[in-house]
Formats: sequence, structure tokens, C-alpha cells
Amino acid sequence: MRIREYSEADLDALVALHRAQGFEYPFPDVNDPIFVSKLVVEDGKEGGEGNQSPKIVMAALARLTCEMYLLADPRSGTPRERYDRLLALHRAGAADLRARGLDDAHAWLPPSIAKRFGRRLESLGWIRDDAWTPYCRRLR
Repeated sequence: MRIREYSEADLDALVALHRAQGFEYPFPDVNDPIFVSKLVVEDGKEGGEGNQSPKIVMAALARLTCEMYLLADPRSGTPRERYDRLLALHRAGAADLRARGLDDAHAWLPPSIAKRFGRRLESLGWIRDDAWTPYCRRLR
């Protein structure tokens, strides 16, 4: 087994791995600069007479995403003023993230506000993504 960085010559092998898994999401654009880590695992030999090139059997692709935090003074202004501020910040924030090359943003809501504020986010185009089960790996 050997772990090494991805090269463009590996693309067909990664597409084949993705296809073999049968997950219903499109193969990602691994050349997008938001992919900050691309590692492949080579293991065994590709059979055949004289063909001794290693076979890619696994890959880990790490794409930047964004976790959002909203800090707001709940006592400042009327509910309408607070909502107007949220709308303005929401538009500016989305434009800023797009300009930085990010494709998505995620928010994890505390249970105490999830139902009410979640509806507010949905009205702004956010989706509750329960289709996949999230896991987190703390690196520090």
C-alpha cells in the first residue's frame, strides 16, 4: 500500500471509483482550488501479463466549506430592524463567500432556536440538509 498525492493522470481511476460506489451525487471538480487535499491509495497490481502499475483503490478529497456563526445583540433595535440587518448581512456575506471561491456555507443551530430561526433561514434560501448524516473530526 502506498499513499500519495493525486495527479491529473489519476482522474479516470477516481471517476471509476466514484461510479462503482453508486452514490447519487456528481463527481466533484477535483481541479477546483477549494480542494485543498487530494490523496490516493495505491494497492496491489493491476493484473495482466507484464502490467506492474499500481492500482488506485481509494482516495480522500478535502474540499473547503464554510461554517457560519451569527453574532447579534438581541436587545438592539426592533424585531424589524434586526431582521433588516440580518437581510443586509446575509446578502453581503453570500457575495463575500462567492468572491472567495466558496461553494456553500453551513450553519448548525442550537436546539433552543433551531425551529424558529431555521424557518427564517429557509425563507432566505437555506435548506435543512438531513439527507446525509454529518460527522466531525476535530484536528486540534
